Amino acid sequence: MTSHSIKKSADTSQQLHPLLQERWSPRAFDESHRMTDEDLTAILEAGRWSPSANNFQPWRFIVGKRGGKNFTLVSETLQGFNQQWAPKASAYIVLNAVMTNDTGAPRPVSLYDSGIASALMTIEATHRGFAVHQVGGFEKEGIKSRFALSESIEPIAILVIGKQASVDSLSDENLKSRETSSRARKDFSELILARD
Repeated sequence: MTSHSIKKSADTSQQLHPLLQERWSPRAFDESHRMTDEDLTAILEAGRWSPSANNFQPWRFIVGKRGGKNFTLVSETLQGFNQQWAPKASAYIVLNAVMTNDTGAPRPVSLYDSGIASALMTIEATHRGFAVHQVGGFEKEGIKSRFALSESIEPIAILVIGKQASVDSLSDENLKSRETSSRARKDFSELILARD
């Protein structure tokens, strides 16, 4: 068993920027690390300045640092094995999207726009030396009720952010196995529908 944090460089057909090449989603986080307000604000700024259709900016963030009330409330909504590892991270950003426009009509493009915000926050966090794991295993209704979200706001994912720790910090063997498994992606032949 390794006693250091794991690096998993992507096996790509072309060299990518190191922030993209080296990014992956660990589950082992350093429980002793405390994130500064400056780092957290910079990550949120990356999301705030993301592009969106008609500059609608549909993303809404719920932010919690470990030890705070929001962090505890979000932790209570985690499902499955996410309950074991995610609370050791330094911060959560719950990504939500406003799913209607100003007239109340459905706005499905909000999911796309909010996904861009999530991606840019992930890159900024990676640039600052943090690891980010996007989590979908949580109770959406639990988030909506705990934070009194309106009907038009839909929780999408939780960005679990912190400093990566040794795989030995994980007590569950299944989690250790996931942490040490190799990265894989589908081949272009499965992803590209048409290309000139």
